[in-house]
Amino acid sequence: MSIFRGSGVAIVTPMKENGEVNYDAYEALLEDQIKNHTDAVITVGTSGEAPTLDDDEHLEVIKFTVDVVKGRIPVIAGTGSNNTAHAIMMSEESEKLGADGLLLVTPYYNKATQGGLIAHYSAIAQSTKLPCIVYNVPSRTGTTVQPKTMIEIAKRNPNVCAIKEASGNFSAIAELAHLSDGKIDIYSGNDDQVVPLCSLGGVGVISVLANVAPQKTHDMVQYCLDGNFAEAAKIQLAAQPLISALFCEVNPIPVKAALNMQGFNVGNPRLPLTEMEPAHKEILRKAMIEFGCLA
Repeated sequence: MSIFRGSGVAIVTPMKENGEVNYDAYEALLEDQIKNHTDAVITVGTSGEAPTLDDDEHLEVIKFTVDVVKGRIPVIAGTGSNNTAHAIMMSEESEKLGADGLLLVTPYYNKATQGGLIAHYSAIAQSTKLPCIVYNVPSRTGTTVQPKTMIEIAKRNPNVCAIKEASGNFSAIAELAHLSDGKIDIYSGNDDQVVPLCSLGGVGVISVLANVAPQKTHDMVQYCLDGNFAEAAKIQLAAQPLISALFCEVNPIPVKAALNMQGFNVGNPRLPLTEMEPAHKEILRKAMIEFGCLA
């Protein structure tokens, strides 16, 4: 039940000056991603400012994404929550809207035990026929999905077929790859770790970098999938200054600034996130020029 292999963009949600979603800018972004060979679009995740979209907006963005993409690449909807019932509702609605898969972040703030994670993900997975990606990002949620827990979740729920790994713990990632024996797709959730993760059997990335450099991000992953890790590493290392700049402030502050520099008019993030600091913006600009994604 693999959803995609390659580069999936964790796409931003453009905003107007009055804070409303800018659907014209969003359509332009989506078309640019498809033109530059992005392999999947992940909408209304962290980069898409899910925490500050209300449910109606959240679902409207998912529907718009599905309508614009028209099946050309998979659309994966961010529907995770620290409220299991809410995650179920958003997942069921996203399935009705035509999403191809779901991205489900681990419960945050209230957190969960490993047994609680199994129960949480099982309840969501059993409410939908869509393939599900577990999002393991302890730096944001304070919760870690242990390898054996992920194996148990997938064993109980065949539509839980993948994990976005943003823990940075390569020992745990290697253990998961060993235990799953290729039966769970592993995506890098960190742009600076794509090539090493793919070398352990990963099948792609869910990427912030792909917002501003979609073709190069696609090429990096494709080289990995083709077994050409030397060429993939060249792109990975060349991208390092830009990746650092894209995370010098909280995501998606820098990537929105970068897209505005490219002329996509995505606006600023909603509060509590703010516009990027001028000094950081200049570092970002230089890194984009160096990587060839800004003239």
